Amino acid sequence: MVQRIIAALGILLVMVSLNGCVSYRKRPTRLYEEVLSKKMTFDAGIVPGVPFQNGKWDTVMKGRVIWAVQLYNQGIIRNIIFSGGAVYSPYYEARIMGLYAQQLGIPETHIFYETRAEHSTENVFYSYQIARQEGFKSIALVTDPFQSSMIKGFTRRRFGTPVIHIPFMVDTLKKYNHIDLIIDPAPAYVQPFRSILDREGFFRRFRGTLGAFIPWEGKGRRKARAL
Repeated sequence: MVQRIIAALGILLVMVSLNGCVSYRKRPTRLYEEVLSKKMTFDAGIVPGVPFQNGKWDTVMKGRVIWAVQLYNQGIIRNIIFSGGAVYSPYYEARIMGLYAQQLGIPETHIFYETRAEHSTENVFYSYQIARQEGFKSIALVTDPFQSSMIKGFTRRRFGTPVIHIPFMVDTLKKYNHIDLIIDPAPAYVQPFRSILDREGFFRRFRGTLGAFIPWEGKGRRKARAL
């Protein structure tokens, strides 16, 4: 039964990817141009984590971090909140991304870390709480086009302050393919560590992806109040 559900989900994701491949290029460009045309700026950009495996960043992490750096350098975001716990590997995803961002020139004073999240919905929720603690009033979600599309409904319904999506443009980031940084990951290392695959079954992880374990404010309330 579980195998059939997994297979069905896999087929669904492939179909979504094939049908949406054009929109994954057009939508990021449209959203970015809208930000530019309206001269929008944000107190912080939320960057969801990616597992750090094999001692280096993968293409997705590289894209998210470099795009956040570009938006910071353009003055579109004034701070960066990197989000992600030690989920699949013994490294805080947020801390790893921060190490790369510092090598790319982001001052440490403009980087904030959220290390509780284990799912994309939690990345946004817990980072939103950090934004509140820091007094930030405007926030953007800085990620890849696929993740942005997958959680746009969640961000639209669940937050009193709008979370504006600025997914990276794949074609634009191609010119940064040559960047290959090396970091010392020791500051992000976690011990003891247990992978989420060992701690939770498939259905619990799936529920987590849907935001089932988010500690919303107030009894029966499933929307975070405005910043």
